Amino acid sequence: MKGERSLHGTGAARVVAVAPLSSLLPALLCAFLLSTHNAAAANAAFQPTVEEPRAFGYLLGDVLTQRILLQDGRSDIGSVAPPSLGRTDAWLERRRVRTETDADGRRWLAIDYQVINVPTALTQIALPALTLTSSVGATLRVAEWPLSIGPATPANPFNAGDLQALRPDRLAPPLLTAPLRRQAGFAAGLFLLTVLSWAGWWWWRNARESARLPFARAWRQLRRMQPSDELPAQTSTDAWLCLHRALNETAGHVVHAGSLPALFARAPYLQPLRAQLEQFYRQSAERFFTPASSADAYPLRTLCEALYRAEQRHQR
Repeated sequence: MKGERSLHGTGAARVVAVAPLSSLLPALLCAFLLSTHNAAAANAAFQPTVEEPRAFGYLLGDVLTQRILLQDGRSDIGSVAPPSLGRTDAWLERRRVRTETDADGRRWLAIDYQVINVPTALTQIALPALTLTSSVGATLRVAEWPLSIGPATPANPFNAGDLQALRPDRLAPPLLTAPLRRQAGFAAGLFLLTVLSWAGWWWWRNARESARLPFARAWRQLRRMQPSDELPAQTSTDAWLCLHRALNETAGHVVHAGSLPALFARAPYLQPLRAQLEQFYRQSAERFFTPASSADAYPLRTLCEALYRAEQRHQR
């Protein structure tokens, strides 16, 4: 009796232990089938919904957009690696790739193409076929889309009426040149007036300086002296006295060889000519105070011009 109870208790334990395992088998089987279906769907290639551009009426420079729905049925396929940019053939260039979301929350891959070349006659071309791979492993296959392109004008004109190969040159409207001529004349008059004003001022300044400045007057008088048949002008007594008067007027007193330092103190711009002035006064002493002097000819004109130039630079 006791043994039967033990055996009966063991069988009940086995039933309790096996019953939960048998109830989990359908759930495990469903999960396995679902994962297998998802893996197959992820690796499958399908043709997505595509909104194609119109197939006709394209000219050079036109841009057309192809839109691809990023969904497989009702499930989103994730992000997609975009195609490369650049020329796709002799006629089209892929310019821009972007992802858009419509009002229903669906994501689209938008691809812009531009017509970069056109034939001489109406021609059929096609948007290239695409194979895109999503982040979940799905493959999207987009078939090529035929369309037509053509030139903006025919290669050969109609030669009827105004439909000619070349149009005549369009003449530019004539410009009113009278105001320009008046302005140019006014500007030329002002320029001439300016030049004459500067010339008049320069002549007046030189005339004033030649009458006011000692060495300017001496240089003018020395140039006006006419040489005689026997002696040149610069060796005449009047020429020497003319230069002496200019030096005395500059110093404010009578200048001789011993008073040259006082002359240079009052007119320091004459300091570079110190050696020439010392020689001038030695020659002058021999000329006027030595009986029967046979002194060599002194370049009086050269010294007078040098003194005049130094005086001019000092006044400026």
